Amino acid sequence: MAKTRKTKKKQRKSTKNKFVQRLTWSITIAVIILGGAYFSGYISATSGESTANHGKWGNLEDVTTPESTPSQVVNYEGYSLSFNSKMHIPNWVAWELTGKETNGTEPRKDNFRSDDNVMGSAEQWDYSYSGYDRGHMAPAGDMKWSKKAMDESFFMTNMCPQAKTLNTGAWKRLEEKCRQWAEIDSAIIIVCGPILTDPIEEFIGDSRVAVPQRFFKVILSPYVDSPRGIGFIMPNGKVPGGMQASAVSIDEVERITGLDFFSSLPDEIENEVESQCRFHYWSTLKKKK
Repeated sequence: MAKTRKTKKKQRKSTKNKFVQRLTWSITIAVIILGGAYFSGYISATSGESTANHGKWGNLEDVTTPESTPSQVVNYEGYSLSFNSKMHIPNWVAWELTGKETNGTEPRKDNFRSDDNVMGSAEQWDYSYSGYDRGHMAPAGDMKWSKKAMDESFFMTNMCPQAKTLNTGAWKRLEEKCRQWAEIDSAIIIVCGPILTDPIEEFIGDSRVAVPQRFFKVILSPYVDSPRGIGFIMPNGKVPGGMQASAVSIDEVERITGLDFFSSLPDEIENEVESQCRFHYWSTLKKKK
């Protein structure tokens, strides 16, 4: 009998130990789940509002193109675009540039080439002896964060014929400013391209690539306390007065191009940022120490 009582006692002890183990594991798992949820929320809260607002407002890189305009939308690693197969240049190119991405170290490789997956893509030799640069819309300097993004920035679908005085002048300085603004504001949305509502008076190469008379760029800083926006229109050549003289509102760019930007924003925010043209404010922005 003693042996039986001892066995039952061991069984009760074993059962109690199993219960304690299960309870301990349950508490541990609950702590892990709750802790993970808290940590995830903490990361979202401390990594800036970019992800939350992007989801809340939809895709801020979406651009509405007039139905009459030939358009094939292509998504690359670092940017997206609407390609015009008739003109052999993009209607627009859009991308988000973050402050972190501006610190990339991927080297530039001038691997200009046609994208065979896009109907009407120009060939690199279309630009030969034309007097025009293969002007990046999404610049290679914004793609240093990824080897693939850098490589794809040299597709001819991302190029437009640009006069050297523009490509290496005011346009380049604006690209550099955009990188500074991305660092200051954590992230910005950029859309740029040729103005195809102007008459096309010149074509180059066997593909007959259209040479635009003007280019646009619009910039949205959506993740700051008071979202802001600005636009630019530059002639395909020397830009008298530089960036300041070419600054306009996003509304003005929409009026001239027929494109619609940032429509996923709430109306009150969209109306406000698209009506602004405060170049002096943008030009004096500095990164907080």
